Amino acid sequence: MGKLWVIFVALISILLPFLCNSFSPETPTDRRVLVLLDDFAIKSSHSLYFNSLKSRGFELDFKLADDPNIALQRYGQYLYDALILFCPSVERFGGSVDLAGILSFVDSGHDLIIAADANASDLIREVATECGVDFDEDPSAMVIDHTSYAVSETEGDHTLIAGDGFIKSDVILGSKKINAPVLFKGIGHSLNPANNLVLKVLSASPAAYSANPKSKLSTPPSLTGSAISLVSVVQARNNARILITGSISMFSNRFFRSGVQKAGSPTKHEKSGNEQFSTEISKWVFHERGHLKAVNVKHHKVGETEEPALYRINDDLEYSVEIYEWSGTSWEPYVADDVQVQFYMMSPYVLKTLSNNKKGLYSTSFKVPDVYGVFQFKVEYQKLGYTSLSLSKQIPVRPYRHNEYERFIPAAYPYYGAAFSMMAGFFIFSFVHLYSK
Repeated sequence: MGKLWVIFVALISILLPFLCNSFSPETPTDRRVLVLLDDFAIKSSHSLYFNSLKSRGFELDFKLADDPNIALQRYGQYLYDALILFCPSVERFGGSVDLAGILSFVDSGHDLIIAADANASDLIREVATECGVDFDEDPSAMVIDHTSYAVSETEGDHTLIAGDGFIKSDVILGSKKINAPVLFKGIGHSLNPANNLVLKVLSASPAAYSANPKSKLSTPPSLTGSAISLVSVVQARNNARILITGSISMFSNRFFRSGVQKAGSPTKHEKSGNEQFSTEISKWVFHERGHLKAVNVKHHKVGETEEPALYRINDDLEYSVEIYEWSGTSWEPYVADDVQVQFYMMSPYVLKTLSNNKKGLYSTSFKVPDVYGVFQFKVEYQKLGYTSLSLSKQIPVRPYRHNEYERFIPAAYPYYGAAFSMMAGFFIFSFVHLYSK
């Protein structure tokens, strides 16, 4: 019995740090991150990026991608909140990690970063395909741009791209403008047209194309122009977030520190935009920004405070909900003018835009439609870069009872008067006729 107790205590001591640091709805920022590498040299060559994550409170667990001991979960519990794949050439993951395991990891609401390069293996390409993007099928192809390349002392093959085709979204890239171009050297990808959840965050210029830089073009390239995505993101329906890029060098110390001048531009920047871009996009991927929650959903009759069991047709009611955005450290009031509520039965009978008090409270009032049945209060809020909100509350609506109708309808008073006059005239005529005999 004593030995069993010692084993139990040992297991708890091993698992407790993992379980305590797991993803929490109240503190949605990822904390424990597994980083899979092709080579431990990447840990030092990309140290600025990793240190920026550590400085924001992330716990990084570095392992080789083919380590036989790696695992994403143990005893049914996920050990990590997010996964970074900086292992473009891996042919097979070690331990219990495989393609299905990574997809299950994302399906469970966890986040993923995939960085590839010209040596991307079929496995990494398949993971990317499952996430909604397709790398160029030609294994020797790289993104080439003869107009938006980074100027260097040697002319080169124009595969070092100075990209500035950023998505226009403050929630994804931050409110501070990225003034310097981002250095990119790697492979391009296209978005799966059937997947409407994937977005281009950094696009190639209209003059770019994907081809083998060491050989002449014999056929038109399959990927050209702004259809080429250099960096893409996905927000799944369960609000898991994914970042996909074809350049692992984009996160390197060398690219972070490099000065950059875009071809055709007179401005030479002392520092590329890579560090700012990588930091801001990682804040979004790891839920430090753009994560919403809704609390205190309430509805009641006007003038009352208690939520009724049902409503009667034509009742006046009030609906309210509080919405907050995670700032990375605390919940702050979310302020927007496009949050709507539906009063729904088969189709929306009422659609109202909620007003807000700038402190997170959204509310509106309306009259219950003159239709009885089982209705729902529904809020389906989806906005670029933000986690989606889906709220639903069911409530029955009944008709008037027989004794709840008005005795007299004001609009019918003229008819009542006409009828009364006719009846009065009839009685007077009958009375006169009776006593005139």
